[in-house]
Amino acid sequence: MNPTLVAVRGGLAAMWIELRQLYTNGASLMAQFLTPTLFLIAIFFLRDRTYQDTGLSLGELAVPGLLGSIIAFNGLYGIAEVLALDREDGTLLRAKTIPNGILGYFIGKIGTTAGAVLVQLVVVLTIGAVIVGGLSTPGGAVITLTWVIVLGLLATLPIGAILGGLIVGARDIFLLTLPLMGLIAISGIWYPITALPGWIQSLAQLFPMYWLGLGMRSALLPAEAAAIEIDGSWRHLETAAVLGVWSIVGLLLAPIVLRRAARHESGSSVAVRREKAMQRAF
Repeated sequence: MNPTLVAVRGGLAAMWIELRQLYTNGASLMAQFLTPTLFLIAIFFLRDRTYQDTGLSLGELAVPGLLGSIIAFNGLYGIAEVLALDREDGTLLRAKTIPNGILGYFIGKIGTTAGAVLVQLVVVLTIGAVIVGGLSTPGGAVITLTWVIVLGLLATLPIGAILGGLIVGARDIFLLTLPLMGLIAISGIWYPITALPGWIQSLAQLFPMYWLGLGMRSALLPAEAAAIEIDGSWRHLETAAVLGVWSIVGLLLAPIVLRRAARHESGSSVAVRREKAMQRAF
């Protein structure tokens, strides 16, 4: 059998096993849904407050932002954290010893994270819609939502894998937290980006987070809501183009970075990282 096909099948099998473990473990479920639950509680208290003269409640405006932030944070930080931990405990080293093991490992981790994100999106969208009394979705909302989610995952997951491959120790992953939260804060995911200075708007548009939020709003808010966006438009072509570019760059670079990280893995390097982790623990 083709070695590449074997690696793909192995990666998909690992994905299903990890997803089953994820959703049959209470601690994992709490970790998955604690933050979205806190945001949903905030949306509940904002459901009756109207934003300016748009006729839309702050809660209704926040639901697309929450969905966009779930994709962005899990795609960039979540997968990077998993990869950093796997480098520290030797999982990546074990994958290296198997023919095409890095390919199978990459497919499994990307698939697991994507599956977990999709479950979160369905749950949060359903509960969020109930809280705000339904969303004023335009025609073609399902189609728009689908391509935005797919491109959003493709744009963020490989980049997250690259970051995870570059970070040496699991504790260093926390260095990503502040920059990532900063980018989310300036990307208009939680409030109209037009309220920010022009240079910040230009900076935010370089990264996928802004376009994720814009795409989500275009799918879940009425057409009139585009008036508070840049150029007063949902800019679907630009959204697809920017997310597509990030997807291509990530998919091209991620396997290279992971293979490079795997080449530098050895029993001694794993032992050194474990020793350092033990020293920090005590």
